[in-house]
Amino acid sequence: MKFYIDFDDCLCETGRAFAVLAAELFGKQVPYEEMKHFNLRDSFDLTEAQYAELLGHEPELLADLEETPGASEVISEWIGSGHEVSIITGRPFSTYEASRAWLDRHGLRDARLYYLDKYGRGNGQTESRFILRPDDYFRMTFDYAVEDSPNAFRFFDHLPKLKVLVFDRPWNRRAGFPNDNYRRCFSWKEIRENAGGPG
Repeated sequence: MKFYIDFDDCLCETGRAFAVLAAELFGKQVPYEEMKHFNLRDSFDLTEAQYAELLGHEPELLADLEETPGASEVISEWIGSGHEVSIITGRPFSTYEASRAWLDRHGLRDARLYYLDKYGRGNGQTESRFILRPDDYFRMTFDYAVEDSPNAFRFFDHLPKLKVLVFDRPWNRRAGFPNDNYRRCFSWKEIRENAGGPG
């Protein structure tokens, strides 16, 4: 089987880390459970300048993010059983080294890491075998996707049989799902179960 897995807030606790950073930098005290918007600028009510400053800390912040419990264990099982796992992130490409190091440190050296401009942020670079242009991405096929962002659901429209496992986060609880192939999951144990327990 082929798996698409988003990085932030699926593999690691990015939202929680940015909530701490926004409080430190700007005094924005927004509890994690009140982060109702996927866009951090909206969740923390930041100016454009503040938002740019927050994201400027991204590369150093990402290296030390806490793992979402159970993520590396389940993904390692899938890879060890011969399944194909692609980590497809909307992070800017400037985070590649920190992102790759995080995966390697968590035992996911064999997980493929790709960059796709899911959110119109640009990636600061156009030439790399790790950057997916839209045409390249839309030629890929997957059996399962693990994603937390409703803004990314449009990247699944070309795969009518894809099973999308939506990792429960405060910013996706009000989102409507496009069809019955989408299922909310609250843990990696539940993700494993909903993926038929491959392994």
